[in-house]
Amino acid sequence: AVVSTQSGHYGRGAPDELELAAKKIRQDVVEADNNLPPRTSDLASPIMHLSGHGAEILCCKFSPTGDILASSGFDRHIFLWNVMGECENIAVLTGHTGSIQQLCFTGDGKDLVTASSDKTLGLWDLEMGYRVRKFKAHHSFVNSCNVSRSSSPYMVCSGSDDNTIRIWDTRRRHCVKTLQNKYQVTAVCFNDKADNVISGSIDNSLKIWDIKHGEVQTEMKGHVDTVTSLSLSPDGNFVLSNSMDNTVRMWDVRPFAPANRCLKAFVGAQHNFEKNLIKCCWSPHGTKVICGSSDRMVYVWETNTRKLLYKLPGHKGSVNDVDCHPTQPVLLTGSSDKTIFLGELQ
Repeated sequence: AVVSTQSGHYGRGAPDELELAAKKIRQDVVEADNNLPPRTSDLASPIMHLSGHGAEILCCKFSPTGDILASSGFDRHIFLWNVMGECENIAVLTGHTGSIQQLCFTGDGKDLVTASSDKTLGLWDLEMGYRVRKFKAHHSFVNSCNVSRSSSPYMVCSGSDDNTIRIWDTRRRHCVKTLQNKYQVTAVCFNDKADNVISGSIDNSLKIWDIKHGEVQTEMKGHVDTVTSLSLSPDGNFVLSNSMDNTVRMWDVRPFAPANRCLKAFVGAQHNFEKNLIKCCWSPHGTKVICGSSDRMVYVWETNTRKLLYKLPGHKGSVNDVDCHPTQPVLLTGSSDKTIFLGELQ
């Protein structure tokens, strides 16, 4: 709270009662400030609200260092924002001719990869501010993309409505491997070593693919509706999946895991008639699971106990993507209401 005082505000010879009232207001504001919970992040305010997009936001991510964030969606523009200070919009990247379904940073934070309904993926040089690669091979909407954690070189995987998963080398323009699925692929992610790709589909199952041999290594069943997103745990041992069956599930993706790989199910987050591919993510140390929801809330669970820690309001539309800051307790959310929230957790 800010109290501004102006000399002579009450006029010359103002009554003593008004001066006493003004002092009391200032004292109450100071006491109210002292009663606020302690700050836990370097955000300018505990909650920052960013607006500027012209249509629904479908994806948003922090850079690996956490100093900038990227957001995009139906307006086909990629916005780059400062995370600290006034959260200024520092760049707008354009080039896609369809909605941008997902985006992710490379591990060094120098490049950004985008998947679009224009059937292409883009590789963007953030220092130069333009697209340096346009990956063309898919024959329908590209729903999902992911970048390998290792950088020798960075590999990209993509999943599409053309029933394929494609592997790309960021140094080359052409697809280096194609994996053929039976149904539309709605979510993809690499494992920790990038020798496997995990995919989710409209057939409700997750598949672990051996990239070298181009075949399914393991199929994991448990969801009863379309899988909308996948997220690999920080230690690389587990993957989260969100589904239109209104559950978020945690799976063991280690090579010699037991046959029943579904370890936990987190309940609460919703899907509705919009059928958006709502995303989920882990906290940096894997202790929390976060998911967007069509009921305009953000759900945060404790990983070990599955206890719902937070059900966060604020958005006026479906929350389509969530992300955690890499070093601070700050949550990023992007919504169909065309806005972004940055909020610190206690």
